[in-house]
Amino acid sequence: MRVDVITLFPEMFVPMAHSIMGRAQKSGALEFHAIHLRDFAINEYGQVDDRPFGGEPGMVIRPEPLAKAIESTGIKETGGKVIHLCADGVSFTHALAEQLTQESHLTLVCGHYKGIDERIRESHVDLEISIGDYVVSGGELPAMIVIDAIVRLLPGVLGDRDAAVTDSHAQGTLGWPVYTRPEVFEGNPVPPILLSGHHKRIGEWQRQQSLLRTQARRPDLYEKIILNAEDIRILKTNY
Repeated sequence: MRVDVITLFPEMFVPMAHSIMGRAQKSGALEFHAIHLRDFAINEYGQVDDRPFGGEPGMVIRPEPLAKAIESTGIKETGGKVIHLCADGVSFTHALAEQLTQESHLTLVCGHYKGIDERIRESHVDLEISIGDYVVSGGELPAMIVIDAIVRLLPGVLGDRDAAVTDSHAQGTLGWPVYTRPEVFEGNPVPPILLSGHHKRIGEWQRQQSLLRTQARRPDLYEKIILNAEDIRILKTNY
Protein backbone atom coordinates (compact mmCIF):
# COMPACT_ATOMS: atom_id res chain seq x y z
CA MET A 1 0.00 0.00 0.00
CA ARG A 2 1.19 3.49 -0.85
CA VAL A 3 0.26 6.27 1.58
CA ASP A 4 0.96 9.97 1.01
CA VAL A 5 0.34 12.70 3.55
CA ILE A 6 0.07 16.34 2.54
CA THR A 7 1.23 18.45 5.44
CA LEU A 8 2.72 21.74 6.56
CA PHE A 9 4.91 19.84 9.00
CA PRO A 10 6.52 16.78 7.38
CA GLU A 11 9.02 16.61 10.26
CA MET A 12 6.21 15.49 12.54
CA PHE A 13 6.11 12.11 10.78
CA VAL A 14 9.36 10.81 12.28
CA PRO A 15 7.40 8.11 14.21
CA MET A 16 6.47 6.53 10.89
CA ALA A 17 10.04 5.24 10.61
CA HIS A 18 9.79 3.27 13.84
CA SER A 19 8.05 0.24 15.36
CA ILE A 20 5.36 -1.50 13.29
CA MET A 21 5.17 1.26 10.67
CA GLY A 22 8.94 1.22 10.21
CA ARG A 23 8.95 -2.55 9.78
CA ALA A 24 6.07 -2.33 7.33
CA GLN A 25 8.12 0.02 5.15
CA LYS A 26 11.20 -2.17 5.32
CA SER A 27 9.17 -5.23 4.31
CA GLY A 28 7.56 -3.39 1.38
CA ALA A 29 4.03 -3.62 2.77
CA LEU A 30 3.94 0.19 3.11
CA GLU A 31 5.34 2.90 0.84
CA PHE A 32 5.10 6.18 2.77
CA HIS A 33 5.62 9.76 1.57
CA ALA A 34 5.28 13.04 3.49
CA ILE A 35 4.61 15.86 1.02
CA HIS A 36 5.36 19.43 2.09
CA LEU A 37 2.44 21.67 1.16
CA ARG A 38 4.73 24.72 0.97
CA ASP A 39 6.44 23.14 -2.05
CA PHE A 40 3.28 24.19 -3.89
CA ALA A 41 3.00 27.70 -2.41
CA ILE A 42 1.44 30.49 -4.46
CA ASN A 43 4.46 32.81 -4.11
CA GLU A 44 8.14 32.96 -3.15
CA TYR A 45 7.20 33.61 0.48
CA GLY A 46 5.75 30.13 0.83
CA GLN A 47 2.16 31.30 1.23
CA VAL A 48 -0.45 28.54 1.34
CA ASP A 49 -3.17 30.21 3.43
CA ASP A 50 -5.30 33.35 3.46
CA ARG A 51 -8.01 35.12 5.44
CA PRO A 52 -11.50 33.62 5.24
CA PHE A 53 -14.23 35.41 3.36
CA GLY A 54 -16.96 36.56 5.74
CA GLY A 55 -14.65 38.15 8.27
CA GLU A 56 -14.26 35.40 10.91
CA PRO A 57 -10.92 35.10 12.75
CA GLY A 58 -8.20 32.65 11.72
CA MET A 59 -6.79 31.52 8.38
CA VAL A 60 -7.85 29.01 5.72
CA ILE A 61 -5.62 26.84 3.51
CA ARG A 62 -5.94 28.09 -0.06
CA PRO A 63 -7.25 25.73 -2.77
CA GLU A 64 -4.50 26.24 -5.40
CA PRO A 65 -1.51 24.76 -3.51
CA LEU A 66 -3.61 21.97 -2.03
CA ALA A 67 -5.01 20.97 -5.42
CA LYS A 68 -1.50 20.85 -6.90
CA ALA A 69 -0.19 18.82 -3.96
CA ILE A 70 -2.99 16.28 -4.29
CA GLU A 71 -2.49 16.02 -8.04
CA SER A 72 1.27 15.50 -7.55
CA THR A 73 0.61 12.17 -5.80
CA GLY A 74 -0.95 10.64 -8.91
CA ILE A 75 -3.91 9.55 -6.83
CA LYS A 76 -6.37 10.07 -9.69
CA GLU A 77 -4.33 7.87 -12.00
CA THR A 78 -4.07 5.05 -9.46
CA GLY A 79 -7.75 5.16 -8.54
CA GLY A 80 -6.95 5.63 -4.86
CA LYS A 81 -8.77 7.67 -2.24
CA VAL A 82 -8.09 11.17 -0.94
CA ILE A 83 -8.86 11.41 2.78
CA HIS A 84 -9.20 14.69 4.65
CA LEU A 85 -8.62 14.60 8.41
CA CYS A 86 -11.08 17.01 10.04
CA ALA A 87 -13.29 17.42 13.10
CA ASP A 88 -16.52 17.15 11.10
CA GLY A 89 -15.70 13.94 9.23
CA VAL A 90 -17.17 10.49 9.81
CA SER A 91 -16.01 8.73 12.96
CA PHE A 92 -13.00 6.50 12.44
CA THR A 93 -13.70 2.90 13.42
CA HIS A 94 -12.07 -0.51 13.17
CA ALA A 95 -14.58 -1.42 10.46
CA LEU A 96 -13.55 1.62 8.41
CA ALA A 97 -9.87 0.76 8.89
CA GLU A 98 -10.56 -2.75 7.57
CA GLN A 99 -12.43 -1.32 4.61
CA LEU A 100 -9.51 0.96 3.72
CA THR A 101 -7.05 -1.96 3.69
CA GLN A 102 -8.59 -2.83 0.33
CA GLU A 103 -7.12 0.33 -1.20
CA SER A 104 -3.68 0.27 -2.81
CA HIS A 105 -3.14 4.05 -2.62
CA LEU A 106 -4.29 6.61 -0.06
CA THR A 107 -3.54 10.33 0.11
CA LEU A 108 -4.24 11.98 3.46
CA VAL A 109 -4.70 15.73 3.72
CA CYS A 110 -3.72 17.25 7.06
CA GLY A 111 -5.80 20.34 7.72
CA HIS A 112 -4.69 23.36 9.76
CA TYR A 113 -5.94 26.73 10.95
CA LYS A 114 -9.70 27.09 10.36
CA GLY A 115 -9.53 24.32 7.78
CA ILE A 116 -9.15 23.91 4.03
CA ASP A 117 -11.13 25.71 1.34
CA GLU A 118 -14.54 24.04 0.96
CA ARG A 119 -14.12 23.79 -2.81
CA ILE A 120 -11.25 21.34 -2.35
CA ARG A 121 -13.42 19.26 -0.05
CA GLU A 122 -16.10 19.14 -2.72
CA SER A 123 -13.91 18.47 -5.74
CA HIS A 124 -10.81 16.58 -4.58
CA VAL A 125 -11.69 14.71 -1.38
CA ASP A 126 -13.28 11.24 -1.37
CA LEU A 127 -13.63 10.70 2.38
CA GLU A 128 -13.43 12.87 5.50
CA ILE A 129 -12.47 11.27 8.80
CA SER A 130 -12.62 12.44 12.41
CA ILE A 131 -10.79 10.56 15.16
CA GLY A 132 -13.12 11.84 17.89
CA ASP A 133 -15.40 14.58 19.15
CA TYR A 134 -12.64 17.06 19.92
CA VAL A 135 -10.29 19.37 18.05
CA VAL A 136 -6.49 19.08 17.79
CA SER A 137 -4.06 21.61 16.33
CA GLY A 138 -3.65 19.91 12.97
CA GLY A 139 -4.25 16.76 10.97
CA GLU A 140 -0.80 15.22 11.46
CA LEU A 141 -1.50 13.23 14.63
CA PRO A 142 -4.90 12.03 13.35
CA ALA A 143 -3.24 11.02 10.07
CA MET A 144 -0.67 8.89 11.89
CA ILE A 145 -3.41 7.24 13.94
CA VAL A 146 -5.42 6.42 10.83
CA ILE A 147 -2.38 5.11 8.93
CA ASP A 148 -1.27 2.94 11.84
CA ALA A 149 -4.74 1.46 12.32
CA ILE A 150 -4.98 0.56 8.62
CA VAL A 151 -1.44 -0.66 7.95
CA ARG A 152 -1.25 -2.98 10.96
CA LEU A 153 -4.17 -4.91 9.43
CA LEU A 154 -2.33 -5.55 6.16
CA PRO A 155 -1.13 -9.14 5.61
CA GLY A 156 2.33 -9.78 7.03
CA VAL A 157 2.67 -6.50 8.94
CA LEU A 158 2.12 -7.95 12.42
CA GLY A 159 4.35 -10.79 13.53
CA ASP A 160 1.32 -12.97 14.32
CA ARG A 161 -1.36 -12.64 11.64
CA ASP A 162 -4.05 -13.54 14.21
CA ALA A 163 -2.98 -10.82 16.67
CA ALA A 164 -5.28 -8.16 15.22
CA VAL A 165 -8.26 -10.52 15.27
CA THR A 166 -8.38 -10.50 19.07
CA ASP A 167 -7.89 -6.75 19.49
CA SER A 168 -10.56 -4.55 21.00
CA HIS A 169 -13.23 -3.65 18.40
CA ALA A 170 -12.14 -6.33 15.94
CA GLN A 171 -15.19 -8.42 16.90
CA GLY A 172 -17.42 -5.52 17.94
CA THR A 173 -16.40 -5.85 21.60
CA LEU A 174 -13.59 -4.68 23.86
CA GLY A 175 -10.68 -7.02 24.53
CA TRP A 176 -10.47 -9.30 27.55
CA PRO A 177 -7.93 -8.89 30.40
CA VAL A 178 -4.46 -10.25 29.69
CA TYR A 179 -1.81 -11.49 32.13
CA THR A 180 1.82 -12.61 32.08
CA ARG A 181 4.45 -13.70 34.63
CA PRO A 182 4.73 -13.66 37.61
CA GLU A 183 1.71 -15.75 38.52
CA VAL A 184 1.27 -13.69 41.69
CA PHE A 185 1.98 -9.95 41.78
CA GLU A 186 1.57 -7.94 45.00
CA GLY A 187 -0.65 -10.72 46.33
CA ASN A 188 -2.87 -10.68 43.25
CA PRO A 189 -2.86 -14.01 41.35
CA VAL A 190 -3.55 -14.71 37.70
CA PRO A 191 -7.08 -16.15 37.22
CA PRO A 192 -6.71 -19.95 37.68
CA ILE A 193 -8.57 -20.68 34.44
CA LEU A 194 -5.64 -19.25 32.46
CA LEU A 195 -3.27 -21.76 34.06
CA SER A 196 -5.57 -24.74 33.52
CA GLY A 197 -4.44 -25.66 30.02
CA HIS A 198 -8.12 -26.20 29.12
CA HIS A 199 -8.22 -24.23 25.86
CA LYS A 200 -11.97 -24.47 25.31
CA ARG A 201 -12.80 -23.13 28.77
CA ILE A 202 -10.09 -20.45 28.45
CA GLY A 203 -11.72 -19.32 25.20
CA GLU A 204 -15.10 -19.19 26.93
CA TRP A 205 -13.64 -17.15 29.81
CA GLN A 206 -12.09 -14.72 27.34
CA ARG A 207 -15.42 -14.27 25.56
CA GLN A 208 -17.18 -13.78 28.90
CA GLN A 209 -14.70 -11.16 30.05
CA SER A 210 -14.84 -9.38 26.71
CA LEU A 211 -18.63 -9.12 26.92
CA LEU A 212 -18.59 -8.01 30.56
CA ARG A 213 -15.94 -5.37 29.91
CA THR A 214 -17.84 -4.05 26.92
CA GLN A 215 -21.05 -3.89 28.94
CA ALA A 216 -19.34 -1.98 31.76
CA ARG A 217 -17.18 0.40 29.75
CA ARG A 218 -18.96 0.81 26.41
CA PRO A 219 -22.69 0.19 26.87
CA ASP A 220 -23.24 1.82 23.47
CA LEU A 221 -21.29 -1.01 21.84
CA TYR A 222 -22.85 -3.67 24.04
CA GLU A 223 -26.34 -2.68 22.91
CA LYS A 224 -25.39 -3.59 19.33
CA ILE A 225 -24.24 -7.12 20.20
CA ILE A 226 -26.66 -9.92 19.36
CA LEU A 227 -26.07 -12.51 22.08
CA ASN A 228 -26.55 -16.12 21.04
CA ALA A 229 -27.41 -19.03 23.32
CA GLU A 230 -23.73 -19.82 23.88
CA ASP A 231 -23.00 -16.23 24.91
CA ILE A 232 -25.86 -16.33 27.42
CA ARG A 233 -24.56 -19.60 28.85
CA ILE A 234 -21.02 -18.26 29.09
CA LEU A 235 -22.18 -15.11 30.88
CA LYS A 236 -23.86 -17.24 33.54
CA THR A 237 -20.88 -19.57 34.02
CA ASN A 238 -18.48 -19.24 36.95
CA TYR A 239 -14.96 -19.84 35.67
